Amino acid sequence: MSTFLSNPLAPDTKLGSARPWSTSQNGCELVNPPQTAEALAMIIITRPDATEEQIEHIVARIHDWGLRAEVSRGEMRVVIGVIGPEDKVREKPLGAFPGVESVTPVLKPYKLVAYEFRGMPSKVKVGNVPVGGKEVVLMAGPCSVENEDQIIAIAQSIGKAGAKILRGGAFKPRTSPYSFQGLGKAGLQLLAEARRETGLPIITEVMDTKDLDLVCEYADCLQVGARNMQNFSLLREVGRTRLPVMLKRGMAASIKDLLMSAEYILSEGNFNVLLCERGIRTFETMTRNTLDLNAVPVLKAETHLPVVVDPTHGIGIRQFVPAMALAAVAAGADSIMIEVHNAPELAKSDGEQCLLPGEFADLVGRIRGVAEAIGREL
Repeated sequence: MSTFLSNPLAPDTKLGSARPWSTSQNGCELVNPPQTAEALAMIIITRPDATEEQIEHIVARIHDWGLRAEVSRGEMRVVIGVIGPEDKVREKPLGAFPGVESVTPVLKPYKLVAYEFRGMPSKVKVGNVPVGGKEVVLMAGPCSVENEDQIIAIAQSIGKAGAKILRGGAFKPRTSPYSFQGLGKAGLQLLAEARRETGLPIITEVMDTKDLDLVCEYADCLQVGARNMQNFSLLREVGRTRLPVMLKRGMAASIKDLLMSAEYILSEGNFNVLLCERGIRTFETMTRNTLDLNAVPVLKAETHLPVVVDPTHGIGIRQFVPAMALAAVAAGADSIMIEVHNAPELAKSDGEQCLLPGEFADLVGRIRGVAEAIGREL
């Protein structure tokens, strides 16, 4: 089946209604306002031998009825999502079209996020790195970008150890207004320099819609943090970009809450979304949060989107991070995100939970062993 999740609304899509993306370099801007999905009411799966003419005919007829079509292509089959009022969709003879294998109503409130929409796991590319396949992808880097020497040294060490993506915060949401808030644009520029030095694509957080264009100029993947998981204005805006988005679960959010927030992004046309479990707040006080590894297999069953686990924030204590990283791989995570700092005692944020580069390198070897034991690779 398909290897990468192709956005069915992207301009190179042959079928369906293409969105007029701007040619802006940062990929954050739409020429026209996006169409708002009413509801994905039905999924059409075509036969393996369905012809292009048959598929085009199905899509054209859906449009003639005043409905919308979302088209996802696999190697063997094409999945067509029918969007519109449920009562209007149900009265249409969708199963009568030549080339149709099955027609399935979508009952879940998260329509585009649901596994049934794709019928297979999706892969999302961060830069040139695919997330969601057989390989477990490691993301690593400091909590905050502090200076050029720091970020380049860390990027070089994690790249050598086996990380494929560099993480680092230029804008930092902090509980106290007096804590270090990040370097802003200067931090983004330093991340870009680290990318030039190492070739690692970068993921960094966007906190506010007013900063989105700036962050898009530098980032390969936009991170929406736990505190912004239900910032619906921000979710809609990142959904209108062409960059992949990693959505972190809120500290008091249910799995359904996370999936519904992801639905906001997909409903705006951006299907390149990673879901990140980073721990939830419970009555437990011995750790920073409670890393909910139950969420990993549940998310893998409920959605086609790749799942990332952040054990650093999940447990918040350096000595226990490796154990939870290994457990996350065993649970089925597609990617692990780990904070690494070359001088944690000097870190401007979260130094107590960062691994040293040597500790990270040791952990990579152990992660490789667990991945191979469950039929995956690093």
